Amino acid sequence: MDSNKITALKTAILVLLVSVLAACAGIPEGGNNPPVTVTEPEPYRIGVGDTISIHVWRNPELSQSIVVRPDGNISMPLMGDVDAEGMRPEELADEISVGLSEVIRSPEVTVMVNSPVSAEYRNRVRITGQVGQPISVPYRQGMTVLDLVLEAGGLTPFAAGDRAVMHRQTGEEYETFGLDVEAILEDGDMRTNYTVQPGDVVSVPRKSLLRGEL
Repeated sequence: MDSNKITALKTAILVLLVSVLAACAGIPEGGNNPPVTVTEPEPYRIGVGDTISIHVWRNPELSQSIVVRPDGNISMPLMGDVDAEGMRPEELADEISVGLSEVIRSPEVTVMVNSPVSAEYRNRVRITGQVGQPISVPYRQGMTVLDLVLEAGGLTPFAAGDRAVMHRQTGEEYETFGLDVEAILEDGDMRTNYTVQPGDVVSVPRKSLLRGEL
């Protein structure tokens, strides 16, 4: 075998090895990555309307079940108002323990959320614009853009489904991801059929005459 054929064979083997390694590493082909990988659920944070139980060991007169007020506060005996909104149960327990330690010795406080009403609004997904019926629905594990579009009754005749977008809050900012809902529905092209996350908003714009879509 001459040197050119040997070189070509080595090159082919090298390309094959790279492809196998990439597949093993989970690198997708075509660069069509989902916008965000699946992450562990965040710890629950107390919100307005939640019913919480506060138990103070050996002090039943201080223990109570209470609803978080619209201003985010709760009222604690011997302490007055305590800001509970946005806190994890264990964080609120620590804060109450510190406050009560001024009047009782070594308080041991436990906080439990009995009725997470606020989660119903935080853990929702929404779709607006040119769909059969704009909706806001509870998030369900594994829900995708297609699921949301179908629940909204599909696209209207005036929908520019290839210009749909999904808005997602990441920290203090919002990210926007392009969607091609028309390709999902008409061609079965699932490259932008992303898995949605709580709080996501899908928006489907109207066709534009200036874009030659009408």
